[in-house]
Parts: sequence; structure tokens; C-alpha cells
Amino acid sequence: MGGSTIVEKRANDTFRKRETRRIAIYVITTALLAVTSTASVIVGQYDLSVRELWPILIAGPMNATDLDSSVIWQIRLPRLALGLFVGAALGLAGALMQAVFSNPLAEPSIIGVTSGAGVGAAVAIVFGGGLFGTWAVPLFAFIAGVLTTAVVYQLARMDGKVQVINLVLVGIAANAIAGAAISMLVFLAPTTAREQIIFWQMGTLAGANWEHTGIVAIIVTITAVLAVMLGRKLDLLALGDTAAAHVGLNVPRLRIAALFLSTLLTAAAVSFAGLIAFVGLIIPHIIRTIAGPSNRVLLPASALGGALLIAGSDILSRTLIPFADLPIGIFTALIGGPTFFFLLRQMIRKRRAL
Repeated sequence: MGGSTIVEKRANDTFRKRETRRIAIYVITTALLAVTSTASVIVGQYDLSVRELWPILIAGPMNATDLDSSVIWQIRLPRLALGLFVGAALGLAGALMQAVFSNPLAEPSIIGVTSGAGVGAAVAIVFGGGLFGTWAVPLFAFIAGVLTTAVVYQLARMDGKVQVINLVLVGIAANAIAGAAISMLVFLAPTTAREQIIFWQMGTLAGANWEHTGIVAIIVTITAVLAVMLGRKLDLLALGDTAAAHVGLNVPRLRIAALFLSTLLTAAAVSFAGLIAFVGLIIPHIIRTIAGPSNRVLLPASALGGALLIAGSDILSRTLIPFADLPIGIFTALIGGPTFFFLLRQMIRKRRAL
């Protein structure tokens, strides 16, 4: 009896600590996101103060007649909003992908959605999309990203089933082919188009507007709600395909749903912001390290973390060099690369300890 009581007490203590960490993650991340968002609106080449900000926000966009109001409502707020939705989409897509592959080092690009979107964007830039106007690049990128994932999934099917290893291998091949196609398009493109392709591949929020932000917001919001609803089922998937099937879970259908939602999130993000690396990889991994593997917590927390990373990186991209708007992908890579290396070293040490 005494031993059982000790075990129960330790289990309860562990549960309380984990719940405390989960609450702390939501509180701290939300607070940092609020501070970063405020800073993003007031900091830049044209600085404003918090005291000047609130009257402009209260007055609304209809009264944005002076320079301060125009800067906030027409430039910085749509850019901030787009960045928040893009970051949330990438963070959430990465968490879904890691759950599907049962691998904390998985990310959306593993199945070719980002490289496929890059091909679509390059095609629109090189051959033009005058019929679609400013929607040409994001539209072509979104369609190409989704189609690439669909092709990868179909090619990975063997005897009506899709094995995780097959998805990874076909995804590697798709990424290689897409990379070759982008290189060919860069070679064929005139100088201005070539520079546009290269800059798009680095990721940027420049040129954001309310129309584009509204489309991303609708796609990401609906998809995110559906993804979070899969949290409990994805937790069962972590037990293994056989165990999950024994409790009544339709594993193939769940994997298809999670892959589809991750693809939509990633395609929506990169089609309007370009290729932004590492967000879908490091954010879910960090959240999992702190709060544990439960997808019911991991999925929404990864969305908040991704939004925070993009908002912070965007401030750096606009302010680090005066009168320059650096690609945001540079900063996510600078943050994500060392973080990924550190996490990888930690995993190796844990495996050696076992």
C-alpha cells in the first residue's frame, strides 16, 4: 500500500508540474505576442509611440487620413496580421507533420509542399499571370503546393496503403525535381524576374495588404480549428498504428486528414509570404520539450509560438539595416539553425544515456 501511495503521489506531482508548464506556455507566449505585436506597429523607419497608437486604432481605418494613420492602417497592421497568420500556419503545420510521422524532426517541406509552391510562384513570375494581376504569384504557388502534395501521396501508395517511409522517400524525390525546375526557371528568366524569384524564396511580408491577409486569415482559421479538433486522435496515433487501430481509430483516414490540413496551412502561408524555413520544425519541438507530447496542447501552442517567431523576425527584418527591408527567412534561419542543432544534440545525448 505504501509503495502504491508513493507512486500515485509522484504521478500526481508530475501531472501538476506539466499542467503548470502548459498554462505558463499559454500565458507567457500570449503576453510576448501582445508586446511584440505592439512593437511591430510602432517600430520602424517611421517611429511612433504607444501614446500615439491607441487613438489611431480607436479612430479606425475610415479616419486614416494623416500620415501616422496611413502608416499604421495601410502598411504595418496588414503586414503584422499577415505575419501572425503565416507564423501560426507554419507552426501548426509543423506540429501536425511531426504527429503524422511520429518524428519531432519532421516538417511540412518533407512532402514537397513548399518546393512545389516555389515552382508555382516561379512559373507565375517568369511567364506572367496578367489575367490574375497581383493574385498570380500566390494563386499559382498555392495550387502548385497542394498539387505537389497530392502527387507525392498518390505515388507513395502501395497496394492501397501509404507507408510513412514511402512518403518521405517520394517527398525527397519531389523536392529534388522541384528544385531542378526552379533552377531552370531562374536560368530562363530575365534579370528582374530572376531577382524576384530569389527574393520570394527568401520569404518576405513586404507588400502585404488587407485583401491578401483576409484570404490567409480565412484559410488558416478554418483549417486550424479542424486541426486542433484532431488533437486527441493524434495522441492515440503516437501509440503506434496497431494500438491505435485496436481502440477504433481509422489510422489511414486520420493521416490523410492531418496531411491535407498541414498542406493547406503551409500552402496558404508560403503562397503569400514566400519560403520561410525552420518555423514548422523548431517551434513544435520547443513546445513539446516544455509541455510534453500531448497534441491537444501542442497544436494551439505551436500556432502561438509560430506567430511570435514571425512577428519578432519581421521587426528585425525592417529595423536591422536602416531603409532596408531584409527577407524574413534570413532571420528565421539564423534563429532556427542553431536551435535545431542544439535540440539535435540534446536528442543524441538522451539516446546515449538510455
